[in-house]
Amino acid sequence: MKKINYIISVCSMLLLGIGLVSCEDYLDKSPESDITERDVFGNFNSFQGFIEQMYNCIQDPDKGGAWNRCLFADETLGPSPYPFDQGNYWSNETYFFGHAASPTSGNPRDKRIWENAWYAIRVANLALAKLDEDGLFSGTDQERNHLKGQALFFRGWFYFEICRFWGGMPYVTKVIDPVEDMFAEEYKRLNFKETALKMVEDFRRAADLLPNHWDLSEPGQATKGHNRDRINKFHALGYLGKAYLFAASPMINEEATGNSSFDPELCAKAAQAFGELLQLADETGLYKMQSWNNWTDCFWRWSYERPGGTECIMMPTIYDRGRVRWSTTGGMVPSSIGLNSGSSADVPTHNYIKNYAMANGLPIDDPESGYNPNDPWSNREPRFYKDILYDGCQIWNQEGADKYAQLYNGGRHRNGINPASATGYYYLRYAPLGKDFTTSKADQLQSYKPYLRLADIYLMYAESVNFSSNGGPTATASNYSMKAVDALNVIRNRAQLPNLADKYYSNKDVFFEEIVRERAVELAFEGQRFDDLRRWNRNYDPRYLEKTAIDFDRDEDGKPINVKERVVIKRAVSKKHNWLPIQTKYTTQYSGFPQNPGW
Repeated sequence: MKKINYIISVCSMLLLGIGLVSCEDYLDKSPESDITERDVFGNFNSFQGFIEQMYNCIQDPDKGGAWNRCLFADETLGPSPYPFDQGNYWSNETYFFGHAASPTSGNPRDKRIWENAWYAIRVANLALAKLDEDGLFSGTDQERNHLKGQALFFRGWFYFEICRFWGGMPYVTKVIDPVEDMFAEEYKRLNFKETALKMVEDFRRAADLLPNHWDLSEPGQATKGHNRDRINKFHALGYLGKAYLFAASPMINEEATGNSSFDPELCAKAAQAFGELLQLADETGLYKMQSWNNWTDCFWRWSYERPGGTECIMMPTIYDRGRVRWSTTGGMVPSSIGLNSGSSADVPTHNYIKNYAMANGLPIDDPESGYNPNDPWSNREPRFYKDILYDGCQIWNQEGADKYAQLYNGGRHRNGINPASATGYYYLRYAPLGKDFTTSKADQLQSYKPYLRLADIYLMYAESVNFSSNGGPTATASNYSMKAVDALNVIRNRAQLPNLADKYYSNKDVFFEEIVRERAVELAFEGQRFDDLRRWNRNYDPRYLEKTAIDFDRDEDGKPINVKERVVIKRAVSKKHNWLPIQTKYTTQYSGFPQNPGW
């Protein structure tokens, strides 16, 4: 049999990635050994070791060198304008490209979307080719399905990761030979919709092959109890729907057809995928919404516990736990409380905070909401108080100047320390400042941004049903009986808010504005906003361009006075900013791979 030299660091992939069992159980070979194809691909354990490379390519945005958690829209501000706000989408190439990118490294700062994704796509194609090779794999049908389902999912998923930033790509489904003719028709760039329809084929096939959960399958018994992050049917159905919904969205539909509106046929298909997932969740109980009391388990846990709870379907791969505190608190807490919090603070903008409703569930611009711009933090909805740290809030449990936030004009945490807040706020979603926050607890804090959670599925279900053929706020998917507005109310009710008022789902357009606002709040600071605004053709909408701060003084009782909203910067965005530019060295390799328009 032909010899192949696979330099595969399976040990590091398992320990730093999924961390299930010893690497010898998967590939009992020295990484430098010459091994046969049958050694690698002949049985389930060793083949799964090869598959593990793709788990190791999943980037953790919080710890991969991202300077503001990929919040490139209107959510946050730093002490100086982001290059992205100035229209410079070339600016942070070290997050997206290069910077010692290494798919097999155990250092989270070596993970880059572009290189990791293309590497993983090649691994997926090689795995699929070897599974189809006669007489090579000798495992059971169920083992083959697990392997094939993962490879298909990851091929689609890594394409989704590339395409959501750079647009459509050639959809490569085979292992490219080094002497391949790259001018062939199959390697020409597709638009996003065309590429997404290739993704959905892979996600659908993966969903049909994968188990509901590995703990419930025979191949998963060897690692039972440690299969939480293994790709399963829920992952595949979630991204099946997401790929359909993105393809159906106005910006992407306009690119493909010239029509800047939702594609109702693709919305219906997205709704069916989400409906299938939600029905499966209802029947199995494998994933369910966190209660309000433990909602924050989706984002962080103390005592080195992995966050995610019962709601998060897909989370980043764990690499180096030693970097967790640095990346969790960096830029989000005052450095003066004794944590390594960096030299600049990325903090919520005042304009973004306006998305949070009042306690009665009404948006702040509703005349009946009771919102008082001169007392902007009173009577807000419960998520506001779990997400946003404002003037006077307790920062941690130690006595002294930093115990309570001083975010008024001239206050210690506004002007007197570094990093100070440029807007008058800090945010809490990944750094739970408050009476229980201590430096010793911070050492044990585990914080991760979810890639996919059930709340997002409900919101995407509502959106896709709303814009389906014969859809609307009170319509349902063809395979799931929940109305679009009821899916939105699942999220609101969990956050201790009443059902959406009738006047806000009187028609598709009015209801969609509430979906936009609800996604801004429920998915705040999770990296969804940049994708959402672009796919909705709203990235350059005037409503989302101004990034503001709140300036105010304190009266004798510590209440805000002289409250003024101040525009810090107006984002420079045009149509070309629908997609990020691709590094020139890639776009000049062959004529069928052009640069994105405008760059």
